[in-house]
Amino acid sequence: MELSVNPSDNVVIVSIQGEIDSITGPELGAFFKEQLTDQKNLIANFSKVGFLSTAGLRVLLATIKETRQAGGDLRLAKVQEEVYNVLKISGFTRIMKIYPDIDSAVESFSE
Repeated sequence: MELSVNPSDNVVIVSIQGEIDSITGPELGAFFKEQLTDQKNLIANFSKVGFLSTAGLRVLLATIKETRQAGGDLRLAKVQEEVYNVLKISGFTRIMKIYPDIDSAVESFSE
């Protein structure tokens, strides 16, 4: 898994490439935590995430809780259909916001 960061005015965009599973999940969770030291609003660019396991769902849930406790939020953008189906089946589409592109996700924080 490859991770990169693109900070913006009121949000940090985390781009993820690869699978999020029990092996890579802890790395992603730690990476999200590092970003929360500078910013409370995170966007995860899922355009290059092809697989999301239950371990990955746990990382997302933990990050949602941490960002919301800090007064921010975690939002997803550019989620591939297969991963979106996992999020929908697991109920995550009811607890987090998902956007078709990065721009709309960034704009959602200024609403």
